[in-house]
Amino acid sequence: MKVNIEIECTPIEARQFFGLPNVEPMQAAVMQQLEKRMLAEIERFSPEALMKNWLAVGPQSVEQMQEFFRGLFSPPGATRD
Repeated sequence: MKVNIEIECTPIEARQFFGLPNVEPMQAAVMQQLEKRMLAEIERFSPEALMKNWLAVGPQSVEQMQEFFRGLFSPPGATRD
C-alpha cells in the first residue's frame, strides 16, 4: 500500500509547524555584514590599487615584471636580448 500526502505551505508556515526558529533576522544581519566587508575589500582589488602595489618597490620591480611577461609570452627556446 502506498499513500501520498501533499501539503502546500510556505517555508515560514512549515518552520512554525515544526517548531523551528525564525532565522530570517539573523540571515539578514549576516548578509548585511558580508556586504559591508565585500564593499570595503573591493577597493583593494581595483586595477589602480593592484598596479600601485605591484609597482610600489621601484624601477627594479618594473624590470622584473617586464622580464616575467617576456618569458611568459615568448615561444619556448627563443633567446632573449
